[in-house]
Amino acid sequence: MKLSHALAALIIAWSAVLGCIQAVTLEVNNGNSTCIKAELSASFSITYNTSSSTRTVQVPLPDSTTVDSGSSSCSTGDRSPWLVAVFGPGHALGLSFSTNGSLYSVTNLTLQYNLSDTSIFPEANSSDVVTVVSQSVGIWATINTTYHCVSPTTIGVGGATVTFSDMRLEAYMPGNDLSPTESVCTADQGSTTAPPTTARTTTTVSPAPTPPGTPERGTYSVIKGNNTVCLLAQMGLQLNVSYFSLSQNKTIQELVNLTPNLTSSSGSCEANSASLVLTQERTTTLNFTFTLNSTSSKYHLSGITLLANWSDAIATITAGNTSLDYLRSTLGRSYMCNAEQTLAVVPTFSLNTFRLQVQPFEVTTNQFATAEECQMDQDQMLIPIIVGAALAGLVLIVLIAYLIGRKRSHAGYQTI
Repeated sequence: MKLSHALAALIIAWSAVLGCIQAVTLEVNNGNSTCIKAELSASFSITYNTSSSTRTVQVPLPDSTTVDSGSSSCSTGDRSPWLVAVFGPGHALGLSFSTNGSLYSVTNLTLQYNLSDTSIFPEANSSDVVTVVSQSVGIWATINTTYHCVSPTTIGVGGATVTFSDMRLEAYMPGNDLSPTESVCTADQGSTTAPPTTARTTTTVSPAPTPPGTPERGTYSVIKGNNTVCLLAQMGLQLNVSYFSLSQNKTIQELVNLTPNLTSSSGSCEANSASLVLTQERTTTLNFTFTLNSTSSKYHLSGITLLANWSDAIATITAGNTSLDYLRSTLGRSYMCNAEQTLAVVPTFSLNTFRLQVQPFEVTTNQFATAEECQMDQDQMLIPIIVGAALAGLVLIVLIAYLIGRKRSHAGYQTI
């Protein structure tokens, strides 16, 4: 009974919190057409200084929020689409978008808050307008679909956090209404339950699947405008995905090999970033993002995104991470790892690689440069050397023991 009362109190408290956070609808228009539309609830947790202490305030995005038509824009030339929402005296939330033709994503989240607003920041020891930016947002979807996420999504930005909930969003819109086709966020997929039936159902994850065998190694490249290769990759790829299966009425884990002759490659090459997009039969899209540190001349795999429209999945599978640190190598060299690697992306998705070699920058003559090998390959090369050295040492010990024994034997005969 006490548990029931506590649960009821928790639901009432949570409902009260949701009631304070109003849903708003925001649109960016270009003439009579809409290019960005968002329906969402948002709140901000902001820490600021007073003369004697540090305080943290919770600020909901009010229903009076409007779109700043002067700062917001649709995609024009080299300019990315921007949605800038303004509220109160000098507060703003900005989202910028980008696309590679298959996916669109939020590339930057900008929060601006005015510390001179005493209704929100009482006794602040500064009257500055603070602007903070996050480039690790984690919001993406298939082009011409609506990103949908009911679960709260919290994004750290400077000394603040932004939490979105019940979010429906689309950029690069072909029409004025949100697409009825949705790309559901990973958090919602993990909590999805099956439709009600007369029999009781469960949502337990099934045991690990039987491996489908080693995937075939494919060769993939990105071509620049002058018809030269700017990114080159050879690898076998295997997806390890958990999702809710309609046929089995439960969450399952599945291993899926990427088939090279059914997979097309595209992408882009910039000075400090490069992307490789692999699409298999228009049902599976895998996006790799590489980042170059120009100061250290080191590059690494910084992001992996999966979007899959599988007939047995209850919704479009979306999973990804833009804060990874894999496949690290030096500019002007390729990265090689023949051993099987598992690249953990999110709890519901990891990627297994086999016989991998990749070079995302400074590809010349359409060939790989000298490779820097992964630690696992180096360790595997050391094993036979260590075993050989151990055997040689053992043979040497036996030989020395034999010679010592033989010498003692001869010495004994001379004494007799």
